[in-house]
Amino acid sequence: MTVLDSAPLDVLDAYRTCEFATLGRDGTPLAWPTAVWRRPDGTLLLSTSLAFAQKALNIRRDPRVALLFSDPTGSGRTEPPQIFVGGLAECPDEIMTGPRGAEDYWRMLFERQPHSRSYLLPPLRPLTDWYYLRLLITVTPRQVVLRPRLPAPDAPAATPAQAPAHGGGLVGAAQLARFPTAVLAARDASGAPVLARTRPMPTADGFAVEVPADCAAAPGPASLLVHRHDERLNHMHNALVRGELREGDAGPVLVPAKVVEPMGSGRAGDAVGVLRATRRATDRYLSRRGLSRPRVQWQEFRSLARDARRT
Repeated sequence: MTVLDSAPLDVLDAYRTCEFATLGRDGTPLAWPTAVWRRPDGTLLLSTSLAFAQKALNIRRDPRVALLFSDPTGSGRTEPPQIFVGGLAECPDEIMTGPRGAEDYWRMLFERQPHSRSYLLPPLRPLTDWYYLRLLITVTPRQVVLRPRLPAPDAPAATPAQAPAHGGGLVGAAQLARFPTAVLAARDASGAPVLARTRPMPTADGFAVEVPADCAAAPGPASLLVHRHDERLNHMHNALVRGELREGDAGPVLVPAKVVEPMGSGRAGDAVGVLRATRRATDRYLSRRGLSRPRVQWQEFRSLARDARRT
């Protein structure tokens, strides 16, 4: 038996993505959507490209992490429970240029995200090699909490998108208003990250958030993540509103300070900017370690992609 065995594993495996939180240098819990593979030994395998290596750097500084399986898009499940997992992570500074050791993880990605197979085509390789230069993250769960799916609001007026009166001047109001819910990333009394899906409501001071009783979110650095993808993990968008969680008169309030949109805001020209940014970020990671750019093992990846296409 492992800690993870207390969760409905078929439900966990069906989720296409989860929200994954690490602790930033200043202690702010930072959550981003990511894909996860459950290993037979009860650990969870994730990865990050060198272009988005900050979560790896965070883990090497503080291994405490949290995951929340709460967006069932593409899972085939209509009312799955949310699954919160708290644990410890490790991320060796070993750049993976091929799928060896993580074959099941890559098969899952190629099967669930068919458009990613096109990144392997020879004409695109100069633009997409950063996607395949990966760092592997292993999470050892220490805590599992099940929550019911957040119910639909009783009326449209209960959603942030329908309540612009207070939120117009707030940092992040435009990003949060496009989504009916968001994921709060906060810290508990010990400083470990915790996650909860909530409906942020704009107020004069910030975004009021409801926190479930089993989520021990304490005042301090916090953030709100919104993200989406379609049934095939395409048309992704995400944004993170960083700020501070405070105790207001009517409950917790996140006072926003900054918005981060690593993949752009969805404008047509963002794709070119993202490609340039990912290459620069990859080069920085390698340069700081005195490394030349590794060669991706394209044929090994293509073999796994063909296997996924046949399933």
